[in-house]
Amino acid sequence: MTEVKVNSNICGFTHVVRGRKDGQKIIVDIDTPCEKIKKMSHLEVDMMDLFDIKDNLVMENAKVARCTSTCLVPCAVMHVCCIESGFMSGTLAKDTGSISMEFL
Repeated sequence: MTEVKVNSNICGFTHVVRGRKDGQKIIVDIDTPCEKIKKMSHLEVDMMDLFDIKDNLVMENAKVARCTSTCLVPCAVMHVCCIESGFMSGTLAKDTGSISMEFL
């Protein structure tokens, strides 16, 4: 299982995204206080759906949930799915620790 904590400091929410591989799908659950993210808190993402940044189940659900274009959670879900599917190294991700954006 892959687990990621998302600190959305601008909106004041912290989310925990968990994913696990089940056959050719990644099952994703999100613990969140955000009402929009709650609408997309359980996803079954097909591994073949991870290759396109725009046309995929995660982004479609973010659109339906009316997430803002700057929401970090859909990106975190994609990272969790890529790690669980083996398209990204979980060891490298853990060794890196965090990724961030800093406003200057």
